[in-house]
Order: sequence, then structure tokens, then C-alpha cells
Amino acid sequence: EPKHPYTKALFAAALPIDLDRPREEITLSGEVPSPLAPPSGCRFHPRCPFAMPHCATEEPALRPESGRLVACHLY
Repeated sequence: EPKHPYTKALFAAALPIDLDRPREEITLSGEVPSPLAPPSGCRFHPRCPFAMPHCATEEPALRPESGRLVACHLY
């Protein structure tokens, strides 16, 4: 189970193995930022539905969470 909101959206976009099982639909709003001029702070904050003010200014550290690593201010 992914933790970061972007990874959750990627997993939700993939077809499930069991087509009869309902899947979560996640729609990301906003424009995809330029890789040549990425946003400050968390690179995903302009499109993240959970973004907080400090997401725009502070890059999140990579931290262990539930047996995996996640770089997100939510954790």
C-alpha cells in the first residue's frame, strides 16, 4: 500500500489483476510542472490534494513508514 499521494495515484491508474474488484479512482488536478524548472519544496505540492503551506517551501525528508520509505510531510 503506497503512502505518498503521487504513488497512490500511479497505483490507482493501473488495471487491477481482478477486474471484478472495484478500484479507487484518483484524479490529479493542476498542471504538470516543468522538469527543467520544478517547484520548490515538495515537487508534487502543486497537484497534491493534501498539500500544506510548508510543502511549498520545505523539501520532505525520506523517512521510514510502515516498512517502506516515503518523502512526504504527511508522515
